[in-house]
Amino acid sequence: MQFRLLGPLEAVSDGRPVVLGGTKQRATLGYLLLHANRVVATSALLNALWETDDAPASARKILQNAVWGLRGTLFTDGCSPGSATLLTQAPGYMLRVAPHHVDLHLFHRQAEDGRAKLAAGAPEEAAALLRDALALWRGPALADLREAGIAWPELTAVQNSRLDAMEDYCEAELACGRHHAVLGDLEAMVENGPLRERTCGQLMLALYRCGRQADALNVYGRVRSALVEELGLEPGRDLRDLQQAILTQDRALALPGTTVRPRPLFADTRGERARDIVIRPASAPATEQPADGAPVAAPRAAGQRPGIVVTERKDLSVVILQTWLGVESRDAGPEDVDVMLDEAARTIREKVESFGGTIAASIGSVSLALFEADHDREDGAERAVRAALAIRDHFHDPAGPGARTPSGMQGPVAQAAVNTGTALVRSHPGDTTPPSVVGALLDACHALLSRVPAGAVRVCHVTRRATESAIVYGRAEDPSAGWQARGALREFAGHHLAPLVDRDYELEVLHGLLERTRHRSTPHLVTVLGEPRSGKSRLLMEFERRVTEAPGTAQFLVARALPFAEDSPLAVHADILSSYCGILPGDPPGEATAKLDRAVRRLTASEEEAGRLVSALTPLVAPDEDREADPAAVVDAWRRLLGEIARERPAVVVVDNAHRADDTLLDLVENLTETAGPVPLLVIAAARPDLLRRRAGWGGGKRHATTLTLDAVPDSADRLLTTLAGTYLAACP
Repeated sequence: MQFRLLGPLEAVSDGRPVVLGGTKQRATLGYLLLHANRVVATSALLNALWETDDAPASARKILQNAVWGLRGTLFTDGCSPGSATLLTQAPGYMLRVAPHHVDLHLFHRQAEDGRAKLAAGAPEEAAALLRDALALWRGPALADLREAGIAWPELTAVQNSRLDAMEDYCEAELACGRHHAVLGDLEAMVENGPLRERTCGQLMLALYRCGRQADALNVYGRVRSALVEELGLEPGRDLRDLQQAILTQDRALALPGTTVRPRPLFADTRGERARDIVIRPASAPATEQPADGAPVAAPRAAGQRPGIVVTERKDLSVVILQTWLGVESRDAGPEDVDVMLDEAARTIREKVESFGGTIAASIGSVSLALFEADHDREDGAERAVRAALAIRDHFHDPAGPGARTPSGMQGPVAQAAVNTGTALVRSHPGDTTPPSVVGALLDACHALLSRVPAGAVRVCHVTRRATESAIVYGRAEDPSAGWQARGALREFAGHHLAPLVDRDYELEVLHGLLERTRHRSTPHLVTVLGEPRSGKSRLLMEFERRVTEAPGTAQFLVARALPFAEDSPLAVHADILSSYCGILPGDPPGEATAKLDRAVRRLTASEEEAGRLVSALTPLVAPDEDREADPAAVVDAWRRLLGEIARERPAVVVVDNAHRADDTLLDLVENLTETAGPVPLLVIAAARPDLLRRRAGWGGGKRHATTLTLDAVPDSADRLLTTLAGTYLAACP
């Protein structure tokens, strides 16, 4: 009697199938065959035939009838030598059968033999044995019982053993150079089991050897995404090493004596949709051609590791800047000009990097800067424009003499063009080599620069739309010359015109907390959380308007944290101090210091204490390049002065965009209510939920802390806000 489990359950006698009974009888036979030559307890059989709660009272009797039926149909010659026998043996039954009469056992034996040959370095023999083993399968193990709803753990183990054998077979075929033959099988296996890293690696290798290296890397991307999303795991070392080998076109991936000619990633793609992400191996210059025609990389310097080039299509803003040295350079020698250009380039690099950008190239008086727009730095366009404005202002003081044209300028001056869009960016992971960018975006930016006058910053339409909430723009005389960036805003004036939608409850909470703070002279921290465009800034503006309508109620000190070092790490402290003292952005240092001195002496009775505070706080309002301030002393003096301000009259300190603040500022804001003393001070931090990802315990455990979470503004209200804001900006000169 032959038994077949690898497919629908079959019993074959003398080459003819034996008719089996109903589902319970077939399931009994199948379960006993899975545990052939071992005693199976009656309780285990009952659990295999019925769910625990579904077993009828007569379950044991039904099982006994199934065993009796099997003996009458299949095991009538149990006394003959070598025949299968169904025995009753405590605590249940045992099906005694010769292993070679069960196809599952034959499969395991041949698969083991194939693996042994593969390990011994005989892939041809291994492939033949494994092919024969896999040929025993006629479908899923016990397919008919599966259709009846049976799902034993043993069946999962059997199916996994088939996948293991299939992987061994594909490995043997790949070792024999038959990657085309197994490509289809591997693709189907990966589709059905994307978490089996060995199968995915074999598919990557097969695709690479078929000249489809981009497809091979895409397979890695898919399996990595599946592992991270479903299990929170990164691919194993073997798969990561394979990816790196494909990236570097490691010759170890090719078969001995063969030449691998991968299909170029950047072939002619006219009429095709460009790939979103493309990863390309580095192409080093060839110094010689071996006999097989494969290029040999040029020798590298000692200690230089072979690099790779990662090419990605990215959303970014590019800035092209040109500096003009002025009339002084005409009388200078070449060496002096070189020094001046080097100093200008160094200044531009420092400014660009302080705004989170990267200098991709500097050629003479022209520099190219890149500002990416990724998940953490979604404000790439704003940072690009602010950097360009900062560089323009550095080379040309707006308060000084006006800039002249290149043919007659009187001093160093810069001009810049900013374009936002998508381009191909080539970077070098693990290397200090700066990235490079190619594409129509760069050409458009270069064309825009040719229309920018000296001392000006122009941006494209896309950049203007992305930054109109933070930058003041004016129309250029020539519509093709883009928009002229005039200066940066600390807040979006259009928000003042937008309606407040469904925020009455939040306003009441803020009013109640302010009243509590004023009545009890107890500082309180309020965190206002909300996604972009949820109306955080608009809510705080309305709160300020309603509070300040009643004279003497409270004073507001507002600052906005920027996502880059535009001024200094103490920029927010300086904004709040300047707001209280009435210091304007254009005030000369002497006037700013005088306003600070008057404000401090009005709050402080002690002449000695007032002198110490003014001395410590002066760097915030009138920085002295010749004297470096002590940040700790400045912050301590600022905190003490804030306490005095709140004692004079209840104060509301607002830090907008707190999620962009550095850790030092966040520490100060979070602890301000505990260090300010018994004063009526309400501290409001407006932030995106990103703040909680950075500071999971923000405000936790503090006695006087509240969090307000703003839901998204309804679509209709959002459209209205956008319309009104656009109307305001259109009216700006």
